[in-house]
Amino acid sequence: MAATEIISYEPATGAELWRGQIGDVDAEVATARAHWASWASRPLAYRIETLRRFANVVLRRADDFADLIARETGKPLWEARTEVETVRAKVDISVSAYSERTSQRRLEGAMGSRIALRHKPHGVLAVLGPYNFPAHLPNGHIIPALLAGNAVVFKPSEKTPASGAFLVDCLHESGVPPECVRLLIGGPDEGKALAAHPGIDGLLFTGSARTGIAINRAFANKPEKILALEMGGNNPIVVWESPDLQSAATVIVQSAYMTAGQRCAAARRLIVDERVYDELIAELTKIIGRMIVDEPHAQPAPFMGPVIDKAAADELSEAFLELILRGGRPIRHPERPKDGLPFLMPGLIDTTAMKDRPDIELFGPILQVIRVPTFEAAIAEANNTRYGLSASLLSQNPALYDQFWANARAGIVNWNKPTNGASSGAPFGGIGWSGNHRPSAYYAADYCAYPVASSEAEQIRASIGVGLRDYEPIGD
Repeated sequence: MAATEIISYEPATGAELWRGQIGDVDAEVATARAHWASWASRPLAYRIETLRRFANVVLRRADDFADLIARETGKPLWEARTEVETVRAKVDISVSAYSERTSQRRLEGAMGSRIALRHKPHGVLAVLGPYNFPAHLPNGHIIPALLAGNAVVFKPSEKTPASGAFLVDCLHESGVPPECVRLLIGGPDEGKALAAHPGIDGLLFTGSARTGIAINRAFANKPEKILALEMGGNNPIVVWESPDLQSAATVIVQSAYMTAGQRCAAARRLIVDERVYDELIAELTKIIGRMIVDEPHAQPAPFMGPVIDKAAADELSEAFLELILRGGRPIRHPERPKDGLPFLMPGLIDTTAMKDRPDIELFGPILQVIRVPTFEAAIAEANNTRYGLSASLLSQNPALYDQFWANARAGIVNWNKPTNGASSGAPFGGIGWSGNHRPSAYYAADYCAYPVASSEAEQIRASIGVGLRDYEPIGD
């Protein structure tokens, strides 16, 4: 018998947190379809004001929102609070982006005519959200979509439905018509049905490459629908001519283990000059040994919490073992400190000697280390992936950064900064298996509306000067 409800459990305790009825895909799309035009017909100033009220609602409910996100994802409370603040700040950023990326413009045309550029919403956009940032990442699609005049059908991850429901409740409380932001509770079957539904005009997806590629195939014969894919990464962080190895180690830890490694822009591969390998690993292991891994509300505050569930923890433990069996040399094992719960200690493994390293995204706190003899070899190793989301260079040499930036295949290329923690005021997206050239964040405005060019004149003026026979009057 098919399940009729979705239940969310706290990763850190195993306790039930929330439950809700699985929704009706057809009904949710039909409701959005019937009402999106009324929202689109509202003046832009009205939509902006409504969404600014949403920001105020989020601010007023911030403590409850952060507590819920922390409990449902397992991330530390301090980190959940930063996520809520990002949700609130998204409104002003989206307003600026809409004005810059999709503004109305008028140009002078020939013979006194005008060329007008305006943008129209697509209609009904489906949003599929991930579990690692269950409010921030779907919100990064929803706010620009609503601002442009679209209606949204949002299906949160089945692992974090409570956070998604809270986000939608804040939107409704602010005055966004309930008919124009629909919450679809469900699992993979509902996600597939929503993506394939003929009543949507586009899909905005954040999640794994495997799912994103399957969606891309399904949309191959639907050029009339917009598709924005934000997928994962096998992201490199390179250390070269960086004399402050303690600071370098700190940035590496932030890149690889923040959010228990459950960030699409997290560092998965550390590529290091073999001459400083031993000293850098010593600094890394010092910091890792001091890291607090605990439940979200623990005191002192933890650096990271558990991964999302036991299945994810089991998969990561098995992947680490597979790396060992294929020739990897473990430096720190991702131990399981709490029986029956998905806590993982940070894992660190040297895979330099491994042949044919698997090009996969290990979505958790596991970092592979690769020693190389030259900077050119470091760049080649950084690009040794089908993904292309984020890459970072830790170096005191500006010339090396110029070389790295010019040759790194990634949508985000950083210098002396972590691979993650990207600004919402810039585009966020990658190439290869990391996306389909529809970057989100500041550039989300680009895929939430389409441009319409118009040639306009107040009076009809036309003549044909070539290709007509001389006029011959009929009769006398």
